[in-house]
Amino acid sequence: MYFQKRSSEPVPKENTMIWSCEQEGCKGWMRDNFSFAYAPTCHLCQSPMVSSMEMLPLLVNSNINMKLLKEGVRIL
Repeated sequence: MYFQKRSSEPVPKENTMIWSCEQEGCKGWMRDNFSFAYAPTCHLCQSPMVSSMEMLPLLVNSNINMKLLKEGVRIL
């Protein structure tokens, strides 16, 4: 049998605000609309992060503002 490889559609990209780690050598980053903090720290090395723009595939976040939500659930 022969299966022909289908040509996939190009993924739409848009200019997206991200947070990237300012520690040299660390590759930590996150999208701004998925962060809980207004100035997050790196989840890999706990260093401060800086804001920048990057061309990334379009990804929709159904939560309007993640920064208004609480981080995690407190267990008693």
